[in-house]
Amino acid sequence: MIQSHFKHWPVRVPYTLTVPETTLYENLELSAKRYPDKTAIHYYGAELTYKQLLKETEALAGFLEKKMGVQKGENVLLFVQNSPQFVIGYYAILRAGGVVVPINPMNTSEELRFFINDCELKTGIVGQELYAKVLPLLDSVPMKNVIVSTYSDYLQAGSPGHGIPEEVKMGPIELGQTGHIHWKDALSSLEVPSQMTASADDLAVLPYTSGTTGLPKGCMHTHRTVQANTFGGYHWLNATSDAVCLATLPLFHVTGMVHSMHIPILSGATMIMMTRWDREYARNTIRDKEVTHWITISTMLIDFMANPSLKKEDMASLMNLAGGGAALPAAVGERLYQLSGLKFIEGYGLSETIAQTHFNPPDRSKLQCLGIPSFDVDARIIDPVTCRELENGEEGEIVVNGPQVFLGYYRRPEENEKSFVEIEGKKFFRTGDIGKRDEEGYYFIVDRVKRMINASGFKVWPTEVEGMLYQHPAVMQACVVGVPDERRGETVKAFIILNQEYKGKIDGEEIIAWAKEKMAAYKYPRMIEFRESLPMTSSGKLLWRKLQEEEKQKVMG
Repeated sequence: MIQSHFKHWPVRVPYTLTVPETTLYENLELSAKRYPDKTAIHYYGAELTYKQLLKETEALAGFLEKKMGVQKGENVLLFVQNSPQFVIGYYAILRAGGVVVPINPMNTSEELRFFINDCELKTGIVGQELYAKVLPLLDSVPMKNVIVSTYSDYLQAGSPGHGIPEEVKMGPIELGQTGHIHWKDALSSLEVPSQMTASADDLAVLPYTSGTTGLPKGCMHTHRTVQANTFGGYHWLNATSDAVCLATLPLFHVTGMVHSMHIPILSGATMIMMTRWDREYARNTIRDKEVTHWITISTMLIDFMANPSLKKEDMASLMNLAGGGAALPAAVGERLYQLSGLKFIEGYGLSETIAQTHFNPPDRSKLQCLGIPSFDVDARIIDPVTCRELENGEEGEIVVNGPQVFLGYYRRPEENEKSFVEIEGKKFFRTGDIGKRDEEGYYFIVDRVKRMINASGFKVWPTEVEGMLYQHPAVMQACVVGVPDERRGETVKAFIILNQEYKGKIDGEEIIAWAKEKMAAYKYPRMIEFRESLPMTSSGKLLWRKLQEEEKQKVMG
């Protein structure tokens, strides 16, 4: 194990951390015993104590088990935006012995169909504004049991009208389907779950990531692997029971899941939940609720810092500001420091590692840097072809071994074979990211081995977008690349050769509008360029990298 980074390790923090043998659910149980009347969740003016959070989680778990037949080890869909229902739903699935399958609410019906079939989901918890995406699938998927959540159930009389998203204000909708029930009715049945038998090595969650085939893959995480990063982040970022944590990152995503939900629950802190990002609401909330911890992504922070109303006093309570997604521009980092005295603590991780494998030391962070390996993480740089280990300063693939590394991809044995490499008798996960390590043990990202686009922290797989574009009758050939974007980090551009009969009869805006209907909002192309031909190798492979380089050169100037 390379140890040069220990010289810059956070002070008064041990180099190693023993992962507890307990489950994630027991973190909630213990915090509810310790801090029963403390606010666990603040939601647009409403508050839920730890005692209430535990009580509702138990009731929902009882309903899932006794009325919907959820069994130990069964996968259960969680298709809900940031809300009390996401937290309660997640922990209730664990309490019932199930495995949480958290899916991005931006996915379309067709995309959702894949996840339901891939995980053989029979039961789901669905936000009511997403219910219309589920209904068309019911005749052709195994899922029959649905609990529909209405976010306004958790608003209180006198909740402020300003800043509340429309889907949070909505009253309950009509269901009228056998096996479908409103959240409130599920809770009011007051079913009591059986004794919990889950252990640290049972599966807890299957977050999905895009892979080399272009199809999403479920990452198998146990209570133990998730606890590794929950306890790791808790110690690294000094989360205490008096922390006030702003939850703006989507909780279905591993960074938001661990840092905005699991860590606050472990520490008995308060989560301030936002269903939709709103920089002005965030500014007022940080100031008025004296937020201490905010884990975000650089694109969100760039938008926040661009708010002309932002003042020094708005950020006075913040003690920790951390995240990742993409490198934070130096100018934004400098303005942040001038306004708050804080440096953005950048980190690095993947769905396969349930968030961080690397973190910048809070008191010695470097800008546009992944940081140093976290607790008990052995990170190396290897030649991606020969797998030979490389030295400081040499560019190669980042590989990691650590307690947070997943067991493998769900039902993807071939992918699992290719995803790991053995070094010195240890199994390392191949991240697919090209990076380098400096002489102090800090890691920097250079490029991606995988042809992945990172748009506002969301990973977009070009072949998936291309596959959808080929369904349009005008498209003869398509090549999708990521192009630099000041706000999103990267954005999606498609180069298209039109079928002869459509030339001069269709424009890029029409194809964008069509794609917008077919794909999640973060995936569809924002730019279309028509070409007569696309660069190819002699064997007929598309030279997508050449197109991507041309776009980068345009931006650089």
